[in-house]
Amino acid sequence: MFRIIEKSNLAKDITRLVVEAPDIAAKAQAGQFVVIVSKKNSERIPLTIADSDRTKGIVTIIFQEVGFSTRELGALNAGGSLQHILGPLGTPTHIENFGAVLCVAGGVGIAELLPVARSFKKAGNRLLAIIGARTKESIILEDELKQAADELFITTDDGSYGKGGLVTDTLKGLLTVIEKSTHSKYPDLVYTVGPVAMMRTVSELTKLYQIKTIVSLNPIMVDATGMCGSCRVSVGGKTMFGCVDGPEFDGHLVDFAELQKRLNSFKEKEECLNKMCPRKE
Repeated sequence: MFRIIEKSNLAKDITRLVVEAPDIAAKAQAGQFVVIVSKKNSERIPLTIADSDRTKGIVTIIFQEVGFSTRELGALNAGGSLQHILGPLGTPTHIENFGAVLCVAGGVGIAELLPVARSFKKAGNRLLAIIGARTKESIILEDELKQAADELFITTDDGSYGKGGLVTDTLKGLLTVIEKSTHSKYPDLVYTVGPVAMMRTVSELTKLYQIKTIVSLNPIMVDATGMCGSCRVSVGGKTMFGCVDGPEFDGHLVDFAELQKRLNSFKEKEECLNKMCPRKE
């Protein structure tokens, strides 16, 4: 059992749990994830490690309550326990001083971006970040990213905060400005995490400018150790596994259409389960 030290709500349906897991905290690196089992017979849920503290022996997970299993997890409180946590899993983010790194994240993907952004900055990179959500109330971790980034751009779909529009609109605008400038240069690396459609558009934009782009994917996982094959993705025409080969891949080589199709595989069953665990109002 893994004790929940702290629980907080970052936005509507977005929850942060700080969990006592010293063995995982001792080894966790940016870009890695854990698999969580809330109760004895609960589903296995892969979630990115949003933060960790080796001295205190704790890890932080941030997730959106969108389906039965995440709502079951969100119903737990500080003082309670998780049945199991497996990790850290996945290949850590390759961190080095590339020069200038531009990070792009949408929705709860902002939580997944934070440890990676901090690591890029610590390695000496100039860090720019674009984050976005549907509304002002849905923007999370703004203060933390302001501390990590040299420049932070915020967008909201409804224009209630920052710049109105999508993160990809702001990205396109920045690249266009650089293209026309004689004093600016393109980022040496773009890192993006969030909805599949967003990552696909980011990758299509950066491919036009020949900017190396890394995407952090969220394919369906079951065992998360490379045995079941549920998380397979096509990258450059080759089959790879999100759990052991990823979760990060070259965005210019990912078959996003296939990824989206596979993510919809259990949509009907998920809707049935949601009727048993309705969304909180």
